[in-house]
Amino acid sequence: MFAQLSGGLEGVFKKLKGQGKITEKNVADAMREVRMALLEADVDFGVAKEFIAKVKERSLGEKVLRSVTPGQQVVKIFQDCLTELFGGDAAALDLNVPARIVMCGLNGAGKTTTSGKLALRLKKEGRKPLLIACDLYRPAAVEQLATLAAEIDVPVFRPDPGEKNIVKAAKKALVWAEAQGGNVLIFDTAGRQEIDTELIEELKRLTDLLKPRETLLVADSATGQQAVSVATHFNDAVGITGIVLTKLDGDARGGAALSMRSVTGQPIKFVGEGEKLTDLDVFVPSRMAERILGMGDVVGLVERAAEAIDEEEAMKMAKRMEKKSFDFNDFLAQMKMMQKMGPLDGILGMLPGASKLKGLAGAMDEGKLKRVEAIVLSMTPKERSRPEILNGKRRLRLARGSGNSITQVNQFLRQFGQMRKMMRSKGKMRKMLGQLGGGGMDMDSLGGLPKGMKF
Repeated sequence: MFAQLSGGLEGVFKKLKGQGKITEKNVADAMREVRMALLEADVDFGVAKEFIAKVKERSLGEKVLRSVTPGQQVVKIFQDCLTELFGGDAAALDLNVPARIVMCGLNGAGKTTTSGKLALRLKKEGRKPLLIACDLYRPAAVEQLATLAAEIDVPVFRPDPGEKNIVKAAKKALVWAEAQGGNVLIFDTAGRQEIDTELIEELKRLTDLLKPRETLLVADSATGQQAVSVATHFNDAVGITGIVLTKLDGDARGGAALSMRSVTGQPIKFVGEGEKLTDLDVFVPSRMAERILGMGDVVGLVERAAEAIDEEEAMKMAKRMEKKSFDFNDFLAQMKMMQKMGPLDGILGMLPGASKLKGLAGAMDEGKLKRVEAIVLSMTPKERSRPEILNGKRRLRLARGSGNSITQVNQFLRQFGQMRKMMRSKGKMRKMLGQLGGGGMDMDSLGGLPKGMKF
């Protein structure tokens, strides 16, 4: 997400940082380029115009003109304004009793999946969430929610077959919830391809009955210029209390995030960046501003690593590397660790200077990683522990067994050799793994990938 905007801003600020003195002209030139970058990222025109005016006003202030490094000061002003535009501080859910959450939005935005993700997150926090199916129109919507509920072991309410009265279904759900003993109720509602009177009236009837603590608008981050209309209509109709942006891993523009927050005045509370049920993160405005400006999100990366990576396993691997041992078994374990942390492009976006690693996510996409995994799984236990015995005959067998060409197998083994050499040294990657296992992380250690390494 925001890759397009980040790329557009990178050149602008590089020019500003090179200026020994900030003048009205170079600020005006820079803001013209920033405006274009915002519009190309699908930020609403009015939002972009207001934002640029604020940055320009602060950038021409007396303190900036007299600062030792005016170019860097302007970047800091831009970061502060961006954080303010996103809402300033992270906004927590209101879970006071009765804790009822209504999920609303258009079809395809990801309401049902997000309901499951939110239930899992609340369960991990020690709460007892209940999922309630209130999409009475979309085929298999109830079954989809039930499948997600079973996966995370959370009770789910199913309306009577053929039920079309949302109020009647919700009343039965409340009686059911009382017997379940849950303390957070998540209502998955119906959507439409576009906003219509029937959809809005149904939502009004439901929220009038439930009087929910939270009414969350679930919105696809690729909504683009339609974002303002969608957010405004839902907010005017039912008074949303927050926004959940989904599919951040699939949209390079991300202008919907800036537009929706600005026009509704309601905070972005969560973001979904990945398909797994664990891929739902609290939205922290300052961290997102830093990511857009190429500063990364070190805290977010450490939090994700701490949740996904088994500390004991990481320490075992670190000790093996201390003994200068790194084989295909270790490689598979590392791959599984990385996959637990979510999509690679999302992880790279959390690294400072991530724009320099743009090609890495594409080079290590899900399909290529699976092909690599197939090669390793085609090896015998002896071959996995002793990579040096992989002669021509064995490599040919691996190619046939994994569905790869001999060229692809040789390329992978050559790259694994580079990786093994690096891992067996007293270099940065081993240090990083050991620190992950010990609960800390030195982000400088993430710069040690071998030049040209790809899968």
